[in-house]
Amino acid sequence: MVRLLLAFGLLTLSAEEWNRFRGPNGSGVASGRGFPSDFSKLLWRSAVRPGKSSPVLTEKHIFLSAYEDNKLYTQCFERNSGKLLWERFVEKTRSETVNALNHPAALSPVTDGDNVYVFFKDYGLVSYSASGTLRWKTPLGPFTNVMGLGASPVLSGDRVILTIDQVDDSYIAAFDRRNGEIRWKVPRQEVDAWGSPLIHGNSVITVSRGQVGAHLTSSGKRVLTFPGLPPTIVASPIIDGDTLYFFGYGSEAPSPFASRLAKLDKNKDGQLSPDEYGDDAFTRGVGKYKGNRDGIVTKEEWDEKQRETLGLNGLMAVKLSPGAKPGELMAKELWRYEKSFSYIVPALLLYDGVLYSVKNGGILSTFEAATGKLLKTGRISSSATGGYSASPVAADGKIYLANEDGKLLVLKASGADWEVLSTKEFDEPIHATPALSQGSVYVRTGTALYRFGS
Repeated sequence: MVRLLLAFGLLTLSAEEWNRFRGPNGSGVASGRGFPSDFSKLLWRSAVRPGKSSPVLTEKHIFLSAYEDNKLYTQCFERNSGKLLWERFVEKTRSETVNALNHPAALSPVTDGDNVYVFFKDYGLVSYSASGTLRWKTPLGPFTNVMGLGASPVLSGDRVILTIDQVDDSYIAAFDRRNGEIRWKVPRQEVDAWGSPLIHGNSVITVSRGQVGAHLTSSGKRVLTFPGLPPTIVASPIIDGDTLYFFGYGSEAPSPFASRLAKLDKNKDGQLSPDEYGDDAFTRGVGKYKGNRDGIVTKEEWDEKQRETLGLNGLMAVKLSPGAKPGELMAKELWRYEKSFSYIVPALLLYDGVLYSVKNGGILSTFEAATGKLLKTGRISSSATGGYSASPVAADGKIYLANEDGKLLVLKASGADWEVLSTKEFDEPIHATPALSQGSVYVRTGTALYRFGS
Protein backbone atom coordinates (compact mmCIF):
# COMPACT_ATOMS: atom_id res chain seq x y z
CA MET A 1 0.00 0.00 0.00
CA VAL A 2 2.85 2.38 0.86
CA ARG A 3 4.45 1.73 -2.52
CA LEU A 4 1.14 2.31 -4.29
CA LEU A 5 0.54 5.62 -2.54
CA LEU A 6 4.12 6.66 -3.22
CA ALA A 7 3.65 5.87 -6.90
CA PHE A 8 0.52 8.02 -6.99
CA GLY A 9 2.43 10.84 -5.29
CA LEU A 10 5.32 10.66 -7.75
CA LEU A 11 2.96 10.74 -10.72
CA THR A 12 1.22 13.79 -9.30
CA LEU A 13 4.50 15.57 -8.65
CA SER A 14 5.75 14.91 -12.17
CA ALA A 15 2.54 16.37 -13.58
CA GLU A 16 2.23 19.26 -11.09
CA GLU A 17 3.71 21.68 -13.59
CA TRP A 18 0.43 22.28 -15.47
CA ASN A 19 -1.74 19.23 -14.88
CA ARG A 20 -5.09 20.92 -14.18
CA PHE A 21 -7.07 24.05 -15.01
CA ARG A 22 -4.71 27.03 -14.51
CA GLY A 23 -1.72 24.91 -13.57
CA PRO A 24 -0.31 24.33 -10.06
CA ASN A 25 -3.32 24.22 -7.73
CA GLY A 26 -5.19 26.60 -10.02
CA SER A 27 -2.75 29.48 -9.43
CA GLY A 28 -2.14 30.38 -13.07
CA VAL A 29 1.57 30.87 -12.30
CA ALA A 30 4.44 28.85 -13.80
CA SER A 31 8.02 28.68 -12.57
CA GLY A 32 11.12 28.97 -14.70
CA ARG A 33 12.44 31.51 -17.16
CA GLY A 34 12.71 32.01 -20.92
CA PHE A 35 9.03 32.65 -21.64
CA PRO A 36 8.41 34.78 -24.75
CA SER A 37 7.75 38.51 -24.76
CA ASP A 38 6.04 38.20 -28.13
CA PHE A 39 4.63 35.47 -30.34
CA SER A 40 6.97 35.71 -33.29
CA LYS A 41 8.39 32.22 -32.72
CA LEU A 42 5.73 29.64 -33.51
CA LEU A 43 7.01 26.16 -32.69
CA TRP A 44 3.99 24.33 -34.08
CA ARG A 45 0.28 24.59 -34.83
CA SER A 46 -2.20 21.69 -34.77
CA ALA A 47 -5.87 21.54 -35.68
CA VAL A 48 -8.27 20.73 -32.83
CA ARG A 49 -11.95 19.90 -32.66
CA PRO A 50 -14.32 22.57 -31.28
CA GLY A 51 -14.20 23.16 -27.55
CA LYS A 52 -13.42 25.65 -24.81
CA SER A 53 -11.49 23.53 -22.32
CA SER A 54 -7.97 24.63 -21.46
CA PRO A 55 -4.96 22.44 -22.29
CA VAL A 56 -3.31 20.39 -19.54
CA LEU A 57 0.18 18.96 -19.81
CA THR A 58 2.32 15.99 -18.92
CA GLU A 59 6.01 15.61 -19.66
CA LYS A 60 5.20 14.21 -23.12
CA HIS A 61 1.54 14.94 -23.83
CA ILE A 62 -1.15 17.62 -24.04
CA PHE A 63 -4.78 16.76 -23.33
CA LEU A 64 -7.91 18.62 -24.47
CA SER A 65 -11.62 17.91 -24.54
CA ALA A 66 -13.86 18.75 -27.50
CA TYR A 67 -17.38 18.32 -28.85
CA GLU A 68 -18.55 17.67 -32.40
CA ASP A 69 -21.38 15.74 -34.06
CA ASN A 70 -22.90 14.72 -30.73
CA LYS A 71 -19.60 13.17 -29.63
CA LEU A 72 -17.61 14.21 -26.56
CA TYR A 73 -13.93 13.90 -27.46
CA THR A 74 -10.71 13.60 -25.55
CA GLN A 75 -7.68 14.49 -27.69
CA CYS A 76 -4.03 13.76 -26.97
CA PHE A 77 -1.18 15.62 -28.69
CA GLU A 78 2.54 15.05 -28.57
CA ARG A 79 4.03 17.93 -26.63
CA ASN A 80 7.23 18.35 -28.64
CA SER A 81 5.75 18.23 -32.13
CA GLY A 82 2.04 18.99 -31.67
CA LYS A 83 1.14 15.79 -33.51
CA LEU A 84 -2.31 14.37 -32.73
CA LEU A 85 -1.53 10.97 -31.21
CA TRP A 86 -5.08 9.81 -30.57
CA GLU A 87 -8.64 10.89 -29.93
CA ARG A 88 -11.47 8.99 -28.28
CA PHE A 89 -15.10 9.83 -27.70
CA VAL A 90 -18.23 8.99 -25.76
CA GLU A 91 -21.69 9.80 -27.07
CA LYS A 92 -23.42 12.80 -25.57
CA THR A 93 -26.32 11.35 -23.59
CA ARG A 94 -28.41 14.49 -23.07
CA SER A 95 -28.74 18.16 -23.97
CA GLU A 96 -29.28 20.72 -21.24
CA THR A 97 -30.33 24.31 -21.90
CA VAL A 98 -27.57 26.44 -20.39
CA ASN A 99 -25.78 29.72 -20.95
CA ALA A 100 -24.48 30.08 -24.51
CA LEU A 101 -20.90 30.46 -23.22
CA ASN A 102 -21.09 27.09 -21.45
CA HIS A 103 -19.87 24.64 -24.08
CA PRO A 104 -20.28 20.82 -23.79
CA ALA A 105 -16.45 20.71 -23.69
CA ALA A 106 -15.83 23.75 -21.49
CA LEU A 107 -14.43 21.94 -18.44
CA SER A 108 -10.70 21.21 -18.44
CA PRO A 109 -9.28 17.70 -17.95
CA VAL A 110 -6.83 16.78 -15.20
CA THR A 111 -3.88 14.39 -15.51
CA ASP A 112 -1.70 12.48 -13.05
CA GLY A 113 1.27 12.69 -15.42
CA ASP A 114 0.22 9.58 -17.32
CA ASN A 115 -3.54 9.01 -17.38
CA VAL A 116 -6.13 11.69 -18.11
CA TYR A 117 -9.49 12.26 -16.38
CA VAL A 118 -12.21 14.17 -18.19
CA PHE A 119 -15.57 15.36 -16.89
CA PHE A 120 -18.35 16.10 -19.37
CA LYS A 121 -21.50 17.60 -17.87
CA ASP A 122 -23.53 15.84 -20.58
CA TYR A 123 -22.09 12.41 -19.75
CA GLY A 124 -19.94 12.06 -16.62
CA LEU A 125 -16.35 11.05 -15.88
CA VAL A 126 -14.07 9.23 -18.33
CA SER A 127 -10.44 8.15 -17.97
CA TYR A 128 -7.93 7.15 -20.65
CA SER A 129 -4.35 5.96 -20.45
CA ALA A 130 -1.49 7.84 -22.12
CA SER A 131 -1.82 5.54 -25.11
CA GLY A 132 -5.56 6.18 -25.48
CA THR A 133 -6.88 2.99 -23.88
CA LEU A 134 -10.22 3.49 -22.14
CA ARG A 135 -9.59 2.80 -18.45
CA TRP A 136 -13.12 3.39 -17.13
CA LYS A 137 -16.34 5.36 -17.56
CA THR A 138 -18.62 6.65 -14.80
CA PRO A 139 -21.88 8.16 -16.10
CA LEU A 140 -23.26 10.97 -13.90
CA GLY A 141 -26.16 13.40 -13.93
CA PRO A 142 -28.34 14.85 -15.27
CA PHE A 143 -27.53 18.16 -13.55
CA THR A 144 -29.63 21.18 -12.65
CA ASN A 145 -27.29 24.17 -12.80
CA VAL A 146 -29.04 27.12 -14.45
CA MET A 147 -26.01 28.21 -16.47
CA GLY A 148 -24.37 24.79 -16.74
CA LEU A 149 -21.63 23.33 -14.54
CA GLY A 150 -18.28 25.13 -14.47
CA ALA A 151 -15.99 23.35 -12.00
CA SER A 152 -13.21 21.25 -13.51
CA PRO A 153 -12.04 18.09 -11.70
CA VAL A 154 -8.96 18.04 -9.47
CA LEU A 155 -6.76 15.28 -8.07
CA SER A 156 -5.83 14.45 -4.49
CA GLY A 157 -3.83 11.31 -3.86
CA ASP A 158 -5.62 8.41 -5.52
CA ARG A 159 -8.89 10.34 -5.90
CA VAL A 160 -10.54 12.47 -8.58
CA ILE A 161 -12.64 15.14 -6.88
CA LEU A 162 -15.71 16.78 -8.43
CA THR A 163 -17.76 19.68 -7.08
CA ILE A 164 -21.36 19.64 -8.31
CA ASP A 165 -23.09 22.82 -7.12
CA GLN A 166 -26.56 23.01 -8.65
CA VAL A 167 -30.18 23.85 -7.92
CA ASP A 168 -31.13 20.37 -6.71
CA ASP A 169 -28.96 17.98 -4.70
CA SER A 170 -25.57 19.68 -4.72
CA TYR A 171 -22.69 17.45 -3.67
CA ILE A 172 -18.94 16.95 -3.66
CA ALA A 173 -17.59 13.51 -4.48
CA ALA A 174 -14.34 11.61 -4.82
CA PHE A 175 -13.80 8.84 -7.37
CA ASP A 176 -11.10 6.18 -7.36
CA ARG A 177 -8.45 7.02 -9.96
CA ARG A 178 -7.97 3.31 -10.69
CA ASN A 179 -11.54 2.30 -11.55
CA GLY A 180 -13.86 5.35 -11.33
CA GLU A 181 -15.83 4.00 -8.38
CA ILE A 182 -17.19 6.48 -5.84
CA ARG A 183 -15.00 6.64 -2.73
CA TRP A 184 -17.25 9.15 -0.98
CA LYS A 185 -20.09 11.54 -1.78
CA VAL A 186 -21.28 14.32 0.54
CA PRO A 187 -24.36 16.58 0.10
CA ARG A 188 -23.84 20.36 0.05
CA GLN A 189 -26.09 23.34 0.67
CA GLU A 190 -24.36 25.49 -1.96
CA VAL A 191 -26.18 26.02 -5.25
CA ASP A 192 -25.34 27.30 -8.73
CA ALA A 193 -21.61 28.01 -8.46
CA TRP A 194 -18.92 27.56 -11.10
CA GLY A 195 -15.42 27.88 -9.64
CA SER A 196 -13.01 24.93 -9.57
CA PRO A 197 -11.90 23.70 -6.13
CA LEU A 198 -8.44 23.97 -4.55
CA ILE A 199 -6.39 21.51 -2.52
CA HIS A 200 -5.13 22.84 0.81
CA GLY A 201 -3.30 20.29 2.92
CA ASN A 202 -5.75 17.48 3.69
CA SER A 203 -8.77 19.49 2.54
CA VAL A 204 -10.47 20.48 -0.67
CA ILE A 205 -11.54 24.14 -0.57
CA THR A 206 -14.62 25.44 -2.38
CA VAL A 207 -15.92 28.97 -2.83
CA SER A 208 -19.58 28.95 -3.74
CA ARG A 209 -22.80 30.88 -3.18
CA GLY A 210 -22.56 32.68 0.13
CA GLN A 211 -19.84 30.59 1.76
CA VAL A 212 -16.38 29.06 1.78
CA GLY A 213 -16.43 25.32 2.37
CA ALA A 214 -13.81 22.71 3.13
CA HIS A 215 -14.03 18.92 3.04
CA LEU A 216 -11.45 16.32 4.02
CA THR A 217 -10.04 14.71 0.88
CA SER A 218 -9.94 11.35 2.64
CA SER A 219 -13.61 11.11 3.62
CA GLY A 220 -15.50 14.18 2.36
CA LYS A 221 -16.28 15.24 5.93
CA ARG A 222 -17.10 18.94 6.04
CA VAL A 223 -14.58 20.77 8.22
CA LEU A 224 -15.35 24.42 7.42
CA THR A 225 -18.35 26.59 6.61
CA PHE A 226 -17.52 30.29 6.45
CA PRO A 227 -20.50 32.50 5.49
CA GLY A 228 -20.74 36.12 4.36
CA LEU A 229 -19.74 35.75 0.71
CA PRO A 230 -21.45 37.21 -2.36
CA PRO A 231 -24.36 35.12 -3.67
CA THR A 232 -22.90 34.67 -7.16
CA ILE A 233 -19.41 33.19 -7.52
CA VAL A 234 -18.45 32.65 -11.14
CA ALA A 235 -14.64 32.68 -11.25
CA SER A 236 -12.38 30.12 -9.57
CA PRO A 237 -10.65 31.13 -6.32
CA ILE A 238 -6.89 31.16 -5.76
CA ILE A 239 -4.86 30.43 -2.65
CA ASP A 240 -1.43 31.59 -1.51
CA GLY A 241 -0.20 29.77 1.56
CA ASP A 242 -3.11 30.08 3.99
CA THR A 243 -4.77 33.04 2.29
CA LEU A 244 -7.72 32.54 -0.02
CA TYR A 245 -8.69 35.19 -2.60
CA PHE A 246 -11.96 35.34 -4.52
CA PHE A 247 -14.65 37.70 -5.76
CA GLY A 248 -18.33 37.59 -6.53
CA TYR A 249 -21.36 39.75 -6.91
CA GLY A 250 -24.91 40.34 -5.80
CA SER A 251 -27.69 42.85 -6.35
CA GLU A 252 -28.09 45.85 -4.08
CA ALA A 253 -31.77 46.08 -4.95
CA PRO A 254 -34.10 43.64 -6.71
CA SER A 255 -35.03 44.20 -10.32
CA PRO A 256 -38.81 44.80 -10.42
CA PHE A 257 -40.86 42.23 -12.30
CA ALA A 258 -42.88 45.05 -13.85
CA SER A 259 -39.90 46.21 -15.89
CA ARG A 260 -39.34 42.72 -17.28
CA LEU A 261 -43.05 42.41 -18.11
CA ALA A 262 -42.99 45.72 -19.96
CA LYS A 263 -40.18 44.41 -22.11
CA LEU A 264 -41.26 40.81 -22.75
CA ASP A 265 -44.96 40.27 -21.93
CA LYS A 266 -46.38 40.23 -25.45
CA ASN A 267 -49.89 39.03 -24.57
CA LYS A 268 -50.14 41.26 -21.46
CA ASP A 269 -51.30 38.46 -19.16
CA GLY A 270 -49.01 39.48 -16.30
CA GLN A 271 -46.65 36.51 -16.57
CA LEU A 272 -43.89 35.31 -18.91
CA SER A 273 -43.94 32.16 -21.00
CA PRO A 274 -40.97 30.47 -22.72
CA ASP A 275 -41.94 31.86 -26.12
CA GLU A 276 -41.83 35.36 -24.62
CA TYR A 277 -38.51 35.24 -22.75
CA GLY A 278 -36.78 32.96 -25.28
CA ASP A 279 -33.06 32.51 -24.57
CA ASP A 280 -32.91 34.98 -21.67
CA ALA A 281 -30.90 32.76 -19.31
CA PHE A 282 -31.90 34.40 -16.03
CA THR A 283 -35.64 34.37 -16.75
CA ARG A 284 -35.44 30.84 -18.15
CA GLY A 285 -33.81 29.70 -14.91
CA VAL A 286 -36.67 31.20 -12.88
CA GLY A 287 -39.25 29.38 -14.98
CA LYS A 288 -37.37 26.09 -14.85
CA TYR A 289 -36.39 25.96 -11.18
CA LYS A 290 -38.73 28.21 -9.15
CA GLY A 291 -42.29 27.63 -7.97
CA ASN A 292 -44.04 24.81 -9.81
CA ARG A 293 -41.29 24.69 -12.48
CA ASP A 294 -43.74 24.76 -15.37
CA GLY A 295 -41.68 27.27 -17.37
CA ILE A 296 -44.14 30.11 -16.72
CA VAL A 297 -42.61 32.97 -14.71
CA THR A 298 -44.92 34.66 -12.24
CA LYS A 299 -44.25 37.67 -10.02
CA GLU A 300 -43.95 35.45 -6.95
CA GLU A 301 -41.36 33.21 -8.61
CA TRP A 302 -39.46 36.22 -9.95
CA ASP A 303 -39.34 37.87 -6.53
CA GLU A 304 -38.13 34.64 -4.89
CA LYS A 305 -35.20 34.47 -7.29
CA GLN A 306 -34.45 38.17 -6.82
CA ARG A 307 -34.15 37.70 -3.06
CA GLU A 308 -31.51 35.05 -3.63
CA THR A 309 -29.36 37.45 -5.66
CA LEU A 310 -29.23 40.22 -3.04
CA GLY A 311 -25.82 40.60 -1.46
CA LEU A 312 -22.25 41.80 -1.52
CA ASN A 313 -20.33 42.92 -4.59
CA GLY A 314 -16.60 42.66 -4.21
CA LEU A 315 -13.21 41.08 -3.76
CA MET A 316 -12.25 39.32 -0.52
CA ALA A 317 -9.25 37.76 1.22
CA VAL A 318 -9.80 35.09 3.89
CA LYS A 319 -7.18 33.54 6.16
CA LEU A 320 -7.42 29.80 6.85
CA SER A 321 -6.06 28.27 10.04
CA PRO A 322 -6.31 24.95 11.94
CA GLY A 323 -9.45 24.46 14.00
CA ALA A 324 -9.87 23.18 17.54
CA LYS A 325 -10.29 19.56 16.44
CA PRO A 326 -7.92 17.59 14.18
CA GLY A 327 -8.67 18.21 10.52
CA GLU A 328 -11.00 21.14 11.16
CA LEU A 329 -10.35 24.57 9.71
CA MET A 330 -11.20 28.09 10.79
CA ALA A 331 -11.44 31.16 8.59
CA LYS A 332 -11.07 34.87 9.21
CA GLU A 333 -11.79 37.70 6.81
CA LEU A 334 -8.66 39.79 6.22
CA TRP A 335 -10.13 42.46 3.97
CA ARG A 336 -12.73 43.16 1.36
CA TYR A 337 -12.94 45.61 -1.52
CA GLU A 338 -16.60 46.40 -2.11
CA LYS A 339 -16.97 47.36 -5.73
CA SER A 340 -18.83 45.76 -8.60
CA PHE A 341 -17.35 42.52 -9.86
CA SER A 342 -20.50 41.62 -11.79
CA TYR A 343 -20.36 39.21 -14.72
CA ILE A 344 -16.59 38.70 -14.59
CA VAL A 345 -15.58 35.22 -15.75
CA PRO A 346 -11.73 35.18 -15.57
CA ALA A 347 -10.15 34.15 -12.28
CA LEU A 348 -7.84 36.37 -10.30
CA LEU A 349 -4.08 36.22 -10.77
CA LEU A 350 -1.72 36.73 -7.83
CA TYR A 351 1.79 37.56 -8.96
CA ASP A 352 4.61 39.15 -6.95
CA GLY A 353 2.25 40.42 -4.26
CA VAL A 354 -0.21 41.99 -6.70
CA LEU A 355 -3.71 40.75 -7.56
CA TYR A 356 -4.83 41.19 -11.17
CA SER A 357 -8.46 41.16 -12.31
CA VAL A 358 -9.61 41.57 -15.92
CA LYS A 359 -13.16 42.11 -17.13
CA ASN A 360 -15.04 42.67 -20.37
CA GLY A 361 -13.93 45.70 -22.30
CA GLY A 362 -10.31 44.95 -21.52
CA ILE A 363 -10.35 46.70 -18.14
CA LEU A 364 -7.53 45.55 -15.87
CA SER A 365 -7.36 46.31 -12.15
CA THR A 366 -4.48 45.70 -9.75
CA PHE A 367 -4.72 45.38 -5.96
CA GLU A 368 -2.23 45.10 -3.15
CA ALA A 369 -2.68 41.49 -2.03
CA ALA A 370 -1.78 42.20 1.60
CA THR A 371 -4.39 44.93 2.11
CA GLY A 372 -6.84 44.92 -0.80
CA LYS A 373 -5.88 48.48 -1.71
CA LEU A 374 -6.75 49.35 -5.31
CA LEU A 375 -3.53 50.24 -7.08
CA LYS A 376 -4.64 50.94 -10.64
CA THR A 377 -7.57 50.47 -13.02
CA GLY A 378 -7.39 51.09 -16.73
CA ARG A 379 -7.90 49.74 -20.20
CA ILE A 380 -5.16 47.31 -21.15
CA SER A 381 -5.04 48.40 -24.76
CA SER A 382 -7.36 50.20 -27.12
CA SER A 383 -6.98 47.24 -29.47
CA ALA A 384 -7.94 44.61 -26.88
CA THR A 385 -11.47 45.41 -25.80
CA GLY A 386 -14.30 42.89 -26.15
CA GLY A 387 -15.20 39.97 -23.90
CA TYR A 388 -12.81 38.04 -21.66
CA SER A 389 -13.41 34.39 -20.73
CA ALA A 390 -9.83 33.08 -20.47
CA SER A 391 -8.10 33.72 -17.15
CA PRO A 392 -4.75 35.54 -16.92
CA VAL A 393 -1.60 33.48 -16.33
CA ALA A 394 1.96 34.54 -15.51
CA ALA A 395 5.60 33.49 -15.60
CA ASP A 396 9.04 35.08 -15.81
CA GLY A 397 7.81 38.61 -15.08
CA LYS A 398 5.17 38.44 -17.81
CA ILE A 399 1.38 38.16 -17.79
CA TYR A 400 -0.49 36.48 -20.64
CA LEU A 401 -4.05 37.52 -21.46
CA ALA A 402 -6.43 36.41 -24.21
CA ASN A 403 -9.85 37.76 -25.17
CA GLU A 404 -12.83 36.33 -27.00
CA ASP A 405 -11.98 38.33 -30.13
CA GLY A 406 -8.78 36.33 -30.53
CA LYS A 407 -6.27 38.89 -29.24
CA LEU A 408 -3.39 37.51 -27.19
CA LEU A 409 -1.37 39.98 -25.13
CA VAL A 410 1.86 39.88 -23.17
CA LEU A 411 2.17 42.36 -20.31
CA LYS A 412 5.25 43.23 -18.31
CA ALA A 413 4.36 42.84 -14.65
CA SER A 414 5.69 45.96 -12.94
CA GLY A 415 4.12 45.92 -9.52
CA ALA A 416 1.01 48.08 -9.48
CA ASP A 417 1.54 49.07 -13.10
CA TRP A 418 1.81 47.12 -16.32
CA GLU A 419 3.17 47.58 -19.81
CA VAL A 420 1.94 45.93 -23.01
CA LEU A 421 4.94 44.19 -24.55
CA SER A 422 3.18 42.69 -27.56
CA THR A 423 -0.17 41.72 -29.07
CA LYS A 424 -0.97 38.90 -31.46
CA GLU A 425 -4.23 38.74 -33.36
CA PHE A 426 -5.86 35.48 -34.36
CA ASP A 427 -8.72 35.23 -36.82
CA GLU A 428 -10.84 33.25 -34.37
CA PRO A 429 -11.99 33.51 -30.76
CA ILE A 430 -10.10 32.39 -27.66
CA HIS A 431 -12.03 31.11 -24.64
CA ALA A 432 -9.46 28.68 -23.19
CA THR A 433 -6.85 29.73 -20.66
CA PRO A 434 -3.27 29.40 -21.97
CA ALA A 435 -0.92 26.84 -20.42
CA LEU A 436 2.66 27.73 -19.48
CA SER A 437 5.60 25.36 -19.13
CA GLN A 438 9.38 25.36 -19.59
CA GLY A 439 9.48 28.59 -21.56
CA SER A 440 6.57 27.74 -23.88
CA VAL A 441 3.05 29.14 -24.11
CA TYR A 442 0.28 26.79 -25.29
CA VAL A 443 -2.77 28.56 -26.72
CA ARG A 444 -6.05 27.02 -27.80
CA THR A 445 -8.22 28.97 -30.23
CA GLY A 446 -11.51 27.99 -31.82
CA THR A 447 -9.88 25.56 -34.26
CA ALA A 448 -6.22 25.13 -33.36
CA LEU A 449 -3.64 24.53 -30.64
CA TYR A 450 -0.42 26.59 -30.78
CA ARG A 451 2.91 26.37 -29.07
CA PHE A 452 5.01 29.54 -28.87
CA GLY A 453 8.58 29.82 -27.63
CA SER A 454 11.18 32.52 -27.13
